[in-house]
Amino acid sequence: MNGLTVPEKLSFNKFELDEHSHIEIDREICRTKCISKVCLFICPAKVYKEHKGEVTADHAGCLECGTCLVACTEKALRWHYPAGGFGIIYRNG
Repeated sequence: MNGLTVPEKLSFNKFELDEHSHIEIDREICRTKCISKVCLFICPAKVYKEHKGEVTADHAGCLECGTCLVACTEKALRWHYPAGGFGIIYRNG
């Protein structure tokens, strides 16, 4: 594993996808109160994107670190771990 980049290491992980997202964005709070949109920059998995002024989340690649929840000072995110059996399965470390 030495000498591999972070993206290469992460590629060993497996994702079991639930059809229901474990990330919910309160679009009203996000649109009206959030100026910095820190989730777009802080997420190590780049789950958050901005499209036509709206922040979206693709839960399929979430690393379940919770960084976004801590960083969202406006409390526009509702985040919980995926249902049992779903989410990321770390294979190396």
